[in-house]
Amino acid sequence: MQSQFDDVQFMRRIAAHDQQAFRAIYQQYGKAIYSLAYRILQNAALAEEVTQDTFLKVWRQKALWDPNKGNLKNWLLTITHFTAIDRLRQERRQPTLHPDPIEDIEEAISLPRAETGWQDGIALRLLVNQLPAEQASLIELAFFRGMSHSEIADETDIPLGTVKTRLRTGLQHLRELWLESVKQTSTHP
Repeated sequence: MQSQFDDVQFMRRIAAHDQQAFRAIYQQYGKAIYSLAYRILQNAALAEEVTQDTFLKVWRQKALWDPNKGNLKNWLLTITHFTAIDRLRQERRQPTLHPDPIEDIEEAISLPRAETGWQDGIALRLLVNQLPAEQASLIELAFFRGMSHSEIADETDIPLGTVKTRLRTGLQHLRELWLESVKQTSTHP
């Protein structure tokens, strides 16, 4: 493998359907993606399927990585996380909660780091439920189902500009709720 892996260059090549670049990304990050999927699913076959689904989303450009918003590994792990959670729902199982933090996921959604790890995901879901329904449903589609803004607009019959505005407003509100939650937690041990 190269001494300096250039994520931006490889993702550009993947966008042009360069199979060698895709193979290189898989070799670079496949193990981390499989490990996270297995950790969530506790099942090797399902973890392999989620790993494949994650890379298929990258190949098909279902979700686009913005290097200005975070590194590629964190983005891939975020996609993996939500894909695995969706798979758990399909299997009608609940994830095993691990008390240790997964910094990559927290950084990828750019929320302040708290010390409770996996439990933050549960807290985040509860906070999303406090948002107005029009915002919460779009956040669910974008971040928990991995849909693009255009896909959301098509599925919900809401204009693309409205989708973007509601998502931005919802995320700002969610961040405020999160900061308040962290503040309350730190003042009331």
